[in-house]
Amino acid sequence: MALRIRLARGGAKKRPFYRIVVAENTAPRDGRFIEKVGTYNPLLPKDHPERVVLNTERIQHWLSKGAKPTDRVLRFLDAAGLAKRPERNNPKKAQPGEKALARKAEKEAKAAEAAAEAEGGEAEAAEAAEE
Repeated sequence: MALRIRLARGGAKKRPFYRIVVAENTAPRDGRFIEKVGTYNPLLPKDHPERVVLNTERIQHWLSKGAKPTDRVLRFLDAAGLAKRPERNNPKKAQPGEKALARKAEKEAKAAEAAAEAEGGEAEAAEAAEE
């Protein structure tokens, strides 16, 4: 039985409210869970004390039993000092994709071709002016 500490969505349409719950991996997102261990209200300002509410004792209990938090919940636990979130490093994130590189190369080729054409036209005009 693999346990996760994850978010279960509640609230109305376009008004999200999340419960932080301990659930089995196979349970539906908003369905069956074992225990509610906190809440998260993304509509509140980031510095509001009730934006993230955690039951630290129960979270520590479930972490000791082997429950794994999801990425978002791990951020909350890291901010609360309950778990350490490892640094991520993606050096390719800022680089453009293959299609963007192809478009850029095509654009540069067209610009070089146009510059060469314009340069050739100027040389012909200069020769015509000399005669």
